[in-house]
Amino acid sequence: MLAEFSVFDTPSYSVEHLFDSPENETIVSHFIAPNNAAGLEAYLKNASANDERTNYARTYLVKDKQTKELACYFSLRTGLITLPVAGEAFDSIPAIELSNFAVNDAYRKNHPEARSIGRYSFEMFVLPIVRCMARYVGVYALYIYALPSDRLIDHYALMGFSRLPPEQEQFVQVHVKPKYDEGCIFMFQRV
Repeated sequence: MLAEFSVFDTPSYSVEHLFDSPENETIVSHFIAPNNAAGLEAYLKNASANDERTNYARTYLVKDKQTKELACYFSLRTGLITLPVAGEAFDSIPAIELSNFAVNDAYRKNHPEARSIGRYSFEMFVLPIVRCMARYVGVYALYIYALPSDRLIDHYALMGFSRLPPEQEQFVQVHVKPKYDEGCIFMFQRV
């Protein structure tokens, strides 16, 4: 069942909900966002608890098992992708949004040997949780609104995300993109 996240733990890292451990409030307060991602830090420190309480999103902390430091975090929530079909018609496709995803810069500086921690967390924690959820509800895709950085877009492409053709991307931007993600690039991958 989803409540027991230890099945997703790896030898070096564990994943848990934001409120699962009393020390999480302290480790969250020490999170430092990477360059150009101040909104991701602000979300974790100021909005994630409310979203957790209201069931708007679930935030997960990836913690180093040995040091108990916060390595990265991610938030998931249900959503949909609206794509144009024929003429002005559109279709809604069930999906899960990776609404927040950031590596802790403080952890990265303290542990330079922990390379690719974002990609590792994505493969070992995000995808398994999404696939587990897809066994219980219809989920066609996982999507993200990426910060508009060529380096980051290329990184997400290596993780399996794709962009839509420009006309479809514009349709998504106009019809379903939240104000929070203004200026970001829509990317998705099939589950």
